[in-house]
Amino acid sequence: MREPIFHVGNHILQVIPEIILVVSICITLLIGLFIKKNKSLLLASVTALALLLAFCFIVFNWPSKPQEIFSGTLRADDFSAFFRLLFLAGGLFTLFISLQKESATEYVILIQAIVVGACLVAMSMHFATVLVSLELVSLSGYVLAGFAFNKQSSEGSLKYFLMGTVATACLVYGVSLIYGIAGTLHFSSTQFVDVLLQSHSILVLIAAFLILSAILFKLSAVPFHLWAPDVYQSAPTPVVAFLSVVPKLAGLVLLIKIILAFNLFGQASVDWRVMIAVISILSIVVGNLSALAQTNPKRMLAYSSIAQAGFLLAGVATLDLAGIHATLFYAVVFLIMNLLTFTALHFFERWKELPSMADFSGLGRVAFIPALALVTGLIALTGLPPTAGFTAKLLVFSSLWSAWTDSGLTMMLILFIVGLLNTVVALYFYLKIPYYLFLKETPPGTASIKISITGNLLLLILVVAIIWLFLNPGLLMGWINRITFVL
Repeated sequence: MREPIFHVGNHILQVIPEIILVVSICITLLIGLFIKKNKSLLLASVTALALLLAFCFIVFNWPSKPQEIFSGTLRADDFSAFFRLLFLAGGLFTLFISLQKESATEYVILIQAIVVGACLVAMSMHFATVLVSLELVSLSGYVLAGFAFNKQSSEGSLKYFLMGTVATACLVYGVSLIYGIAGTLHFSSTQFVDVLLQSHSILVLIAAFLILSAILFKLSAVPFHLWAPDVYQSAPTPVVAFLSVVPKLAGLVLLIKIILAFNLFGQASVDWRVMIAVISILSIVVGNLSALAQTNPKRMLAYSSIAQAGFLLAGVATLDLAGIHATLFYAVVFLIMNLLTFTALHFFERWKELPSMADFSGLGRVAFIPALALVTGLIALTGLPPTAGFTAKLLVFSSLWSAWTDSGLTMMLILFIVGLLNTVVALYFYLKIPYYLFLKETPPGTASIKISITGNLLLLILVVAIIWLFLNPGLLMGWINRITFVL
């Protein structure tokens, strides 16, 4: 009796961060029900404390070796722990910039729910837990997208929900086909690999494409990107900042696992490197070319996010350890530069509406720190020095070049060339806003934009982080290189 209890206790220990957040959600709900006045600060404090405790627990209890928990449905390892830290950091920073006085209870609950779901996605090794945790992320995201409480926001949220429902249906149907063929939902098990190696049914490919379609929807990769521009434009900017990083990176970590599972140790009948490379190319090209025509800054950043998904996929397309390590570095940089860009944009929007890029004219002279932060974020998204965006793209391109020289696969070279050319294309639309900020005249009567000391400090921290990772990427990359992921 003692041994089973010990094992259950050890399993629970691995999900303490998620338990902390669930307890925090319950406390937050009680605060919302019973405290009627001046509860915003209390809500923010409880949520921030929970996120910090969960973050610290993972750091100080870093997995020394992979451990399967709850009958193998979840696995605690350094790969999942890495992404769990990113999700918690994304949630914590979003909380600092976005707590709303109206419906604050629901707001922080949804943020925590998405973080919990994303953390469970990172640990999932079973299609049942994938479905449940991914839906926790999705349903909370649909509600958050409508938090501007206006007609446009409701339409964007509804479009997101309808398309997300179709993606979920594809995922459920694909999983049911796989279960019928393999007889197991453990996609890391030897039974899964053995049965799929022996099966020559076209249903395996159909199931794989259905499952990957649902995951690519989370990444807003082409051709599953149509929801992103409307949601990014209509949702509150802090919500957009959060949705652009946490659910997207949750989709990324799941894609890495699933694509390695269907690759069957390189013995699959389909070359999944080519498939992922094609999606990466389409996402980069469509995202960048569509962004060129945009005048609304948030729609431009939406299409930019689609192109960034393509660059995230580029590292995965190599299906080797170097490519995945480059992708992990890119994921960290992507989190920082997206939060930096949207936070700076949020501070500008709190002062005045900015429906077009021309509305930024001369604002760099009246709000230097937010303008500097916004320009730094856009330069990082372009992939230029002295920002870590340059280092991240360099690592991805290096992994593509190595994959081409090692395998001779032409698609890796094509992806390499397309990525380089589109970095030049991105330069045009990313630098539109800096052009208006500093090279256009300030409209007469424009007052100085007053940003709180805390707001300026948050922006400066992110600016320093994105530049420091360019000057000293070895510390982060050294940590990432020690992450050994085996499905």
